[in-house]
Amino acid sequence: LMFFLLFINISILGGVVNQEDLYEALSTGLIAGAGLDVTTPEPLPTHHPLFTLKNCVILPHIASASYTTRNAMSALAANNLLAGLRGEPMPKELKL
Repeated sequence: LMFFLLFINISILGGVVNQEDLYEALSTGLIAGAGLDVTTPEPLPTHHPLFTLKNCVILPHIASASYTTRNAMSALAANNLLAGLRGEPMPKELKL
């Protein structure tokens, strides 16, 4: 029985992952593969060691780059702004 550990980072910030430790885990086989949508910094410099690994896929924060998703994000931002300017509750207000 074999298990493969895959790591996928689709968080908002790349800094939640220690990229040096991730490189070590990927290069030694502790983690079988990784998919990163966010890195620190963004974009990750082309000479970064993670780019040398065949078991690491790096997409420079483009997972949400479809027209449908970006249009929905734009409409949500505009609706939040307009509601805030009118003094109304924002549709997706962040409560801090």
